[in-house]
Amino acid sequence: MKRILLAATMALALPLCAQVKFTQMAPDQISVDIDGKPYTTFYLAVNGQKPYIWPLSTADGAVVTRRFPMEKAPGETLDHPHHKGMFFAHGDINGFNFWDTEVRKSPTAPKNSSMKLIRVEEMKGGKRSGTIKVEFQGLDPAGNPLMTETRTVTFHAGPELRIIDFGVTIDPIVPTLKFEDTKEGTFGIRLATSMTEDAHKGGQMVNAQGAKTEKNVWGKRSEWIDYDGPVDGKTVGVAIFDSPSNPRYPTYWHSRAYGLEAANPFGLHDYLNNKSNDGEMTVERGHPVHFQYRVVIHDGDTQSTKIAGLYKEYLAEKIEKPGY
Repeated sequence: MKRILLAATMALALPLCAQVKFTQMAPDQISVDIDGKPYTTFYLAVNGQKPYIWPLSTADGAVVTRRFPMEKAPGETLDHPHHKGMFFAHGDINGFNFWDTEVRKSPTAPKNSSMKLIRVEEMKGGKRSGTIKVEFQGLDPAGNPLMTETRTVTFHAGPELRIIDFGVTIDPIVPTLKFEDTKEGTFGIRLATSMTEDAHKGGQMVNAQGAKTEKNVWGKRSEWIDYDGPVDGKTVGVAIFDSPSNPRYPTYWHSRAYGLEAANPFGLHDYLNNKSNDGEMTVERGHPVHFQYRVVIHDGDTQSTKIAGLYKEYLAEKIEKPGY
């Protein structure tokens, strides 16, 4: 009888230790629990700023994202307050700045825009993964809607890795959206200061071609980038995978020694150092564009984690665009 009770107890306990759970803590905040512990929060365009997910950590809790500007921590850099956790935005869409919604730049820069939460379409947890689907509108400085953005984020539970699938579908409300050529974009993560190359503590970025450091990675095309470095005395890393379904695959990378890791298929002027190259992209109303990325947060460096092998597994999966 004791054995039966023990088996029943274990059966009940197993789903709880491999579970993703969501809770809407406020109209503009959704908390994410993994394995019964708080993992992160999805901030849904708070005060009109761009949506972001923060913090991110490894499976055993090492925080890989910078705390600033949400918090301040000793030794952290205080630059670029618009680099919040994990985010998607672009610096010039129809002349409006969706990348730097927190701080207004010079008068000659694109005017700051804003984001508006429309609704949470789906918030479904599960034993192995859970998905949040949210609809936003991108507004011009006068508050007029330019586009609908539907973000679908899936969190995967696992004993060794934290894997996040991040999708964005953009559907113009105005007749035409133009993603202008600028390096300021687009899918980004701001990493913990200790991990960065600038910290000189062993942090390093590497791409799928084996190129290392900002000098050889920034502005180059690659299927993925991994950025690893020390947090709390151990090596951890964050890889971003570009999907073959994305525009201009493999993407260009706006990844910096100070800790920004970002995929941007539009910034050719700067990346190629040639103004005759034009990286702009036009999207017509009724013909939405979709971007899809996978984030892998891991212990160890690029080689020991076998990031190249994980990317091959990602390609082998059936990657589908969500229904429009």
